Amino acid sequence: MLGKGLVQIYTGDGKGKTTAAFGLALRAAGQGNKVLIYQFLKPPSLDIGERFALQLGAVRIRVESLDVPWDMSTSFDDEKAVAQMPAAISEALERIAETAEKRFYDVLILDEIVFCLSKGLAKLEDVKKIINRRDSRVEIVLTGRGATQELIEMADLVTEMKNVKHPFDKGLKARRGIDF
Repeated sequence: MLGKGLVQIYTGDGKGKTTAAFGLALRAAGQGNKVLIYQFLKPPSLDIGERFALQLGAVRIRVESLDVPWDMSTSFDDEKAVAQMPAAISEALERIAETAEKRFYDVLILDEIVFCLSKGLAKLEDVKKIINRRDSRVEIVLTGRGATQELIEMADLVTEMKNVKHPFDKGLKARRGIDF
């Protein structure tokens, strides 16, 4: 459906990167585009409201997750969890590269892949392969904290979410339906 696909990045330390990507997914699907959202570091067992909403079937957006146990607050301290993640991410990115090349979807959202890159869990070469091999009409959206200058230069649009004030700073926990 898209005449030309671009590369977008939503990064920064502020809230809203995934939410912005899901909003774009809804807009794209509403215009008849096929959309795949692939979530890294957010396994199927994680209680995420936007995933539940899409599973209700009202919108034709496919959501897949890396099916490897991960907890953002504890897994970086678990050597076994950290050690298994790069191979799992690389394998997923290879499948996504094939999907992008064959244009199974018009929009591909790689949620938290920027964070995976910044933490050494993913290789920039694997992401470059997706960008370079994709059908020219496929839009790619990359989300996550820590976008490097090299990654930013590969993108056509970069939005940085800046944390100005957040309830977490006062000890308020994540709220169902608002934060997840």
